Amino acid sequence: MHDWYRNIQKIVDEIDSCIKNKNDEDITLSRLAGKLGYSEFYVSRKFREISGMQLRDYLRYRRLAFALKDIRDTDDGILDIALNYGFSSHEAFTRAFKEAYGITPCRYRQNPIPVVLRTVIKPFDCYLLGIGGTGMAKSDGSVKTYFVTIPAHKFLHIRNYESIGYWDFWQKQSLIPGQDCETICGLLDSIKGKLDDAGGDEADSGSGQLMAFINEPTGRICSWGIPLAEAYGVRLPADYDGEIPPQMQIMDVPQGEYIVFEHGAFDFETENAVVEAEIEKAMKEFDYSKSGYILDTAPGRVFYFYHDCKRFWKYVRPVKRA
Repeated sequence: MHDWYRNIQKIVDEIDSCIKNKNDEDITLSRLAGKLGYSEFYVSRKFREISGMQLRDYLRYRRLAFALKDIRDTDDGILDIALNYGFSSHEAFTRAFKEAYGITPCRYRQNPIPVVLRTVIKPFDCYLLGIGGTGMAKSDGSVKTYFVTIPAHKFLHIRNYESIGYWDFWQKQSLIPGQDCETICGLLDSIKGKLDDAGGDEADSGSGQLMAFINEPTGRICSWGIPLAEAYGVRLPADYDGEIPPQMQIMDVPQGEYIVFEHGAFDFETENAVVEAEIEKAMKEFDYSKSGYILDTAPGRVFYFYHDCKRFWKYVRPVKRA
């Protein structure tokens, strides 16, 4: 079954690449099945089995996600955008857009409220599959440690006071209406101006999104003895005044000092477990007594956790002068 998770991931990556490059002729079921060497019927059935939806529906939602970003961020005519993403007319596009987001393209352009984008499917996710990487490969062992001052900002998020880890967090959130992974990631994907977006495409799932741990007296006691609430969200500018989805909360995070433990890019499938062990070891063995700092466990301080295998894996922990 893992091979098919990889195959579906290849299809998903190919679809987004073709949409971005306006190569609609390359994203037919026939061509996608041909790339994998299976029949159209078999590929279609496996796609639905793993993703929970028909391939044609996924294609439509992804085109709409890219079109929404163009409506929000450009002055291009709505008809031009519709045609660019494979819709035959203004009417057909408006109908599909309203069905997906509950608002017409014109009204959305006038008031770009958060909506649930159909985020890109990530079938081969070692966290959600519970495999954690094979641990067979060796990383280069480079974990950088440095101190930074992070300016004041806002953190828009959901939080859980009992979860432990990414998988458990989303398992528990899925039991709360409107707080499942797909809904929350889809809402966050539609919000403009995320500080950690790093020039990424907001139609991509997870762009600018991160896990966090908030010093919270009512939270679960973590491995280093601090009560923390686990959270997932996006950092936004301190002057952000946009709409806040009703199932989320936003907090002001004042300027503060942090210590960063950072590992560079790595292979997600084979090195994840190795890199995780290396960075955990670096954090455990760091000698704070020689740095002039200690961890800041004051209520409201936030630990940020970035996991982006193409760029880095890093923990950002709040500190204060000893």
